[in-house]
Amino acid sequence: MKYFVRLEEGLMALFLVIMTVMTFLQVVLRYVFDSGLIWSLEATTYSFGWLVLLGMSNGIRTNTHLAVDLVVNSLSSGVAKVAAMAAVALSLFYAGLMGYGSFMFVDRLMELGNLARDIPLPRWLLLVILPAGFGLLGFRLIQAAVEIMQGTRVALGHQESGKSNLFDAADGDPSGDENGGPA
Repeated sequence: MKYFVRLEEGLMALFLVIMTVMTFLQVVLRYVFDSGLIWSLEATTYSFGWLVLLGMSNGIRTNTHLAVDLVVNSLSSGVAKVAAMAAVALSLFYAGLMGYGSFMFVDRLMELGNLARDIPLPRWLLLVILPAGFGLLGFRLIQAAVEIMQGTRVALGHQESGKSNLFDAADGDPSGDENGGPA
């Protein structure tokens, strides 16, 4: 599992680098040399899609999705667990619908044999991340459900610390130090 996590994180980093380099290169080529790469925008768009779809499941794995917890924090622990499991169930339903729809879409693209607009690759190959990403999201949601049931996790979103990452809960000082200095 450790190698799978490294692969997931490595792919996210790779697609972020591809997006950054492609965009920078395109800006330099366009404004300095008055030319450009015709496939740059499409490559950046597909890279962004891969990054987002891998990032969804990574956010569940690392418990870093935002959470609106005003209501959940006022619930008893048993009711909060039920609410968290309901959130997981709804999220699994969403991932299942999107996974099924994207699988059907990619399957149809394979049948048609369409190529991408500017990249000489089959379009299905560039979009195979859709069903894979939603499948991975479903897997991470099941892992989160198990952790919630075991009591090692409170909810799907980042809310366990009780403190914001930006401000110290005691006095609202963004430095994180009660004396007002750098942490």
